[in-house]
Amino acid sequence: MKKIYGNTDGLKANQLRHLEKLNSRRVPIQMLISPELCRDMCRISHETRRQIGLLINRKGRIVCVVAGSPHQIVIPDTPDYRTLPGRLKGLRCVHTHLKGERLTQDDLTDLLLLRLDVMAAIGMNDQGMPAKVHAGHILPGEDERDLYRLIPPMNPWEMDIDCLSVIRALETEIDRTQTLLKADRGKERALLVSVTTSPRNRALDSLDELRELTRSAGIVIADTILQLRKKTDGRFLMGLGKLQDLSVLALRKAVSLIIFDQDLNPSQIRSLTDRIDLKIIDRTQLILDIFSQRARTREGKLQVELAQLKYMLPRLVTKNTAMSRLTGGIGGRGPGETKLEINRRRARQRIAWLEKQTSHVRKHRKQQRVRRYKKGLPIISIVGYTNAGKSTLLNTLTRSRVKAENRLFATLDPSSRRLKFPEDMEVIITDTVGFIRDLPKDLMAAFRATLEELESADLLLHVVDIGNPRFKAQIRSVDGILSDLSLSHIPCIRVLNKQDLLTPDTLNNRVGTFGGIAVSALDRKSLLPLIDEIIRTIKPRTIRS
Repeated sequence: MKKIYGNTDGLKANQLRHLEKLNSRRVPIQMLISPELCRDMCRISHETRRQIGLLINRKGRIVCVVAGSPHQIVIPDTPDYRTLPGRLKGLRCVHTHLKGERLTQDDLTDLLLLRLDVMAAIGMNDQGMPAKVHAGHILPGEDERDLYRLIPPMNPWEMDIDCLSVIRALETEIDRTQTLLKADRGKERALLVSVTTSPRNRALDSLDELRELTRSAGIVIADTILQLRKKTDGRFLMGLGKLQDLSVLALRKAVSLIIFDQDLNPSQIRSLTDRIDLKIIDRTQLILDIFSQRARTREGKLQVELAQLKYMLPRLVTKNTAMSRLTGGIGGRGPGETKLEINRRRARQRIAWLEKQTSHVRKHRKQQRVRRYKKGLPIISIVGYTNAGKSTLLNTLTRSRVKAENRLFATLDPSSRRLKFPEDMEVIITDTVGFIRDLPKDLMAAFRATLEELESADLLLHVVDIGNPRFKAQIRSVDGILSDLSLSHIPCIRVLNKQDLLTPDTLNNRVGTFGGIAVSALDRKSLLPLIDEIIRTIKPRTIRS
């Protein structure tokens, strides 16, 4: 027999047997529930004085039986029934109400968040016989005010509502409203969500950056949600009502992924994924995913995997009860380890191995730096916010072909080139990974070997996208990271890139306010003042050498 989910404490042995027998029952596919099964559920519910629920699939099979409290049931996770973009869950929930009440707000919340086919409540009279049956389903369409439809109350012998046809008609209507989205199939579609106490302008700037990150990851943006609150909810960030709206919007927009602009702690991820049957990630996970896509060298891959594992280790939580099944082998003492414990142990072992490999990388890089130092060649490192034009500047200065794209984190693995200036002055110029606001700490730690390259630099070129509306905040972010890395003592030239995007008056005003040298990294002629300033700054270093 399948197990009984939920609250079974205090049930007698014969009551448990009656509940277990429900697992083997079948429901005709055209019926919401059969009158006989309806009657038997009410009898058990009346006897146990608690709600009894069934999850029924579209073939009429009972997927699980749930025992609740007198006032509610808690629907368990069903890993075999995941909601696909633009589709319902494939399960309907039918449960009893001891006092004959209609669908409650909790019922409707579960309907919307879990995207159930149908939610139904069987009312009972004082004798434990079925009374009216109340049911509802999600409403297709784009009207945000109408999220669900309540079916008129039915008698228990009137359950032949052609249930399967109704569900298929709902999904057909959902699919019809998504015809404009079909061109995006094959790509993941996401909702971007920000729930913040920050001022509106700052929140919008952060959302704009999240959009750029999402596009850089190759994800299609279906919609964005911004909620300004005086205080965020400790469990869900947002209220349950907003979470319901989010689930229905995800269904209507054929979304499979929700990306939060705020970093989620492990308990928030657990609470959200328990409530809404969609993949949920935060800003840091998105950045780590982008880095994982872009890493090409062994060194880069090691560092990205290390950052991902360190981030995921405290978040190795599970909502699936099957994850806690014992996995001890034959002849093993005791119950053995749970799968979750094994995952954590393996993650820690992998982290230890990666840290050892990264230590080797740091030692190798240190040896390279010593060899370069002995040659006496000055080192120039290009730093700056992601997508500011660092790789383009390196290419134009050195006439090389380092990959440069108009997207965030196009460069992950550092590149070094030799550059010869007039008077036979030769330098090594290095492009580094781009910085970003609130750069994840695990990423900073993992990329320590790469960032240590900056410590041996004789000069930093801080490239700024002067045409970006958020360039002031980007300058502050980069300056803050350089300070955190104890690099503020190294001479630094601020390179105000993309001057061609501004009018002369605006450009002069920004140069006067923020200092630096204005250039267009695509135009070598515009780099002549920068080259002169580089020579002036590093010439004393070469003379000392």
